[in-house]
Amino acid sequence: MNSLYSFIIRPYKERYNNSTSIDGKELVLNTNIEHHQFVSKKAVVVSTPAAFDTDIKCGDIVYVHHNLFRRWYDQKGNERNSSTYFKDNLYFCSLDQIYMYNLKCHLNYCFVKPLKEIEPMVIKKEKDYFGILKYSNSSLEAVGLRPGALVVFTPNSEFEFIVEGERLYCMKSNDIALTHEHEGNEEENNPSWAKSS
Repeated sequence: MNSLYSFIIRPYKERYNNSTSIDGKELVLNTNIEHHQFVSKKAVVVSTPAAFDTDIKCGDIVYVHHNLFRRWYDQKGNERNSSTYFKDNLYFCSLDQIYMYNLKCHLNYCFVKPLKEIEPMVIKKEKDYFGILKYSNSSLEAVGLRPGALVVFTPNSEFEFIVEGERLYCMKSNDIALTHEHEGNEEENNPSWAKSS
């Protein structure tokens, strides 16, 4: 079974990541189907498009757009699947909705690790728009930006993902605005709840 232009994927575990484990007990974090933060973004490729060749193969783990698995309520209050739903927990996914496969960035996407705010007079826990490049891509590497680079990204360009127990921001290459030299006091911000996901 192959789609002509789309991948067919299924959620890695469940459609939603609504709970976490704390000290061996399950804690429900969300009961609302419409909240995008709790929609699973991790998937498994079931089939690849028939119209073109790709490096992404059946069985690969991919990180995808949150709206693929999201459910919603119509005007009459009926619960509906997203427009990408196919059947039996399978979904269509276009090429540009895949951000990472097998821990390699796809197309012009990259992943940045946020930094802790170290200024004592600032209430925020995270330093706005600063991060460390965790997963790069060929266009960034062509200009010398490799994993470990300290970067500044544009406002509202980041989308939160949990990848291998780390909270990361996904963004496009052109959302990386500046690079900085490391000062040596940068500390990655990885909350404990991210490790349990």
